[in-house]
Amino acid sequence: MDLKSDKVAISASIEDVHTFLSDARNLELILPHDKISDFISDENQCSFKVQGAIVISLIQNGSEATKIFLKSGEKSPFPFKLTVNIEDKGHITEGFIEFDGEVNSFLKMMVEKPLQALFNFMSHKLEEHFNNT
Repeated sequence: MDLKSDKVAISASIEDVHTFLSDARNLELILPHDKISDFISDENQCSFKVQGAIVISLIQNGSEATKIFLKSGEKSPFPFKLTVNIEDKGHITEGFIEFDGEVNSFLKMMVEKPLQALFNFMSHKLEEHFNNT
């Protein structure tokens, strides 16, 4: 299953956005606090419980100048990869999240809309974080 979040315009340099997202501890700042609990992190990985049910774990999996790669950890309910795409547009940085998950068709029906909403929320929260600082 492939998903892409909304593209957002971030009022920060690509270097600042890259540095922020390269630290897994910062992901807590762009997650919906009313839908997650038990957030645990260090610089390279994090895990959290979504709406009191499943645990998602994310592990940093490398980066390039315009991409940050994350992958599912062993606590996640299915294997997936997240790619945060960022592009320098002069005075702003454009960005969006790509999700590539290995889910069967039944699970896809259950998780597609909530995941799409989560990634859109995270993108807009990232935009808000930098635009309000």
